[in-house]
Amino acid sequence: MHPLAEPLRAYALGLPEAWEDHPWGENVAKIGKKVFVFFGLTDTDRPFSLTVKLPESSETALSLPWGTSPGYGLDRGHWVWLSPPEDAPLDMLEEWIAESYRAVAPKRLVQKAAPT
Repeated sequence: MHPLAEPLRAYALGLPEAWEDHPWGENVAKIGKKVFVFFGLTDTDRPFSLTVKLPESSETALSLPWGTSPGYGLDRGHWVWLSPPEDAPLDMLEEWIAESYRAVAPKRLVQKAAPT
């Protein structure tokens, strides 16, 4: 298992009122009915990845060799697919998960989340 997978999942699910769901066989973190992180399929043969909504940081994320557009028109919504290496900075990925959370969460919950 990728060493960042569980810490990032735990971080996402630790945000106010976040919960895990499994639509389409994928692991996702939601706030209410809205997905804020796609963690990919549960198939262990696939490399670890996550997809997050980055209205502020999408250009930075897309400039990395392991950041790309997820396709399906999601790039227009600032979604970015990331396949981070094992030594990717955990704090940067956590901040991107927090940014994605803030992009979809109700304002009352954003105020409870970690500051930017």
